[in-house]
Amino acid sequence: MNPLLQKLHPYPFERWRDLSRGITPNPDLRPISLGIGEPRHATPELVKQALVEGMGGLAVYPPTVGEPRLRETIAGWLQRRYAVAVDPATQVLPVSGSREALFALAQTVVDASRPGATVVCPNPFYQIYEGAALLAGAATAFANSDPARNFAADWGQIDEATWARTQLLYVCSPGNPSGAVMPLSEWQRLFELSDRHGFVIASDECYSEIYFRDEPPLGGLEAAKALGRDDFRRLISFTSLSKRSNVPGMRSGFVAGDAALIKAFLLYRTYHGSAMSTMVQHASIAAWSDEQHVVDNRALYRAKFAEVTPLLATVLDVRLPDAGFYLWAAVPGGDDVHFARQLLAQYNVTVLPGSLLARDAHGSNPGRGRIRMALVANRAECLEAAQRIVDFTRSYTPPASLAP
Repeated sequence: MNPLLQKLHPYPFERWRDLSRGITPNPDLRPISLGIGEPRHATPELVKQALVEGMGGLAVYPPTVGEPRLRETIAGWLQRRYAVAVDPATQVLPVSGSREALFALAQTVVDASRPGATVVCPNPFYQIYEGAALLAGAATAFANSDPARNFAADWGQIDEATWARTQLLYVCSPGNPSGAVMPLSEWQRLFELSDRHGFVIASDECYSEIYFRDEPPLGGLEAAKALGRDDFRRLISFTSLSKRSNVPGMRSGFVAGDAALIKAFLLYRTYHGSAMSTMVQHASIAAWSDEQHVVDNRALYRAKFAEVTPLLATVLDVRLPDAGFYLWAAVPGGDDVHFARQLLAQYNVTVLPGSLLARDAHGSNPGRGRIRMALVANRAECLEAAQRIVDFTRSYTPPASLAP
């Protein structure tokens, strides 16, 4: 067996299953889960219809590079969304969801033969980043979230010696779990570091279309263009239909950016066997071509968050995020695992302890004392869950060892 497999940590949901084993939830209340960020709004009919119409493609092997029409459609969406021009032939590549692509990129760009090969990640983080780094043979370094910066990663925690060893940097904007969006000044700083040390920036933007401000979140390619980096050197952005169009089961997204990186990534993926089904490509064209269903989807999230956030804020330290569909809340007493276990037992509501989404780094676990709540269910279910959390918190007694 590959010895690097032994370095992988259990996934957060696996750890939560172990931590909640033996708990008998209140049988008088139906279970409500705010634990997994799985979109549960209705899949657009236009996508379903396109899947049916594309079934003839099941009879052929799909090209790894994707159909030209899909790449052209993606390039058109990038132009409309970010006012960014890319070459659909050399700077765009369809992928089977952003998750597998985020993992595979590290296998493409990391050179483990170089001493001290390092991948830098935000903390808390999407665990795929860490797993990708470890299986590529690299070490990981973490930039903890900063409460003073809306829980965005504090890249200043990474010292110059670590940056010098860094080969790949994962950024997530809007962030998971905080929803923080990186400003242009932060992109400029990271680009300057990339130029100085030669590392690749992987920009995870899967939450980009769910936002609560009038102005949509800044994207990595958009930031590069604004700073005169039209060649997108050492930058590759990842976008998915899962959250935007409520099709997590379709496993469809794309990467775009530096043509040299795309060329190398295509070579890797050709051998990896990760071509997107032509049926899914057909449905993806329909999804990327339509914006009304995205506007409608965003309105549903805005309405839910407008009701749920102030309700929870009566008992928890929580505020409306910049974007995404998570609430990142501090719990009384600071023991996120105890809070989540008792909430499940007494009120049959599942949330994810924040400490499971982070690693101990720089003397702390930046997720400890917080919970992540995914408001992916319908309005009524989210409101019911929120009211139960309010009722629970009002009577909650933290463990004596952590109580203030």
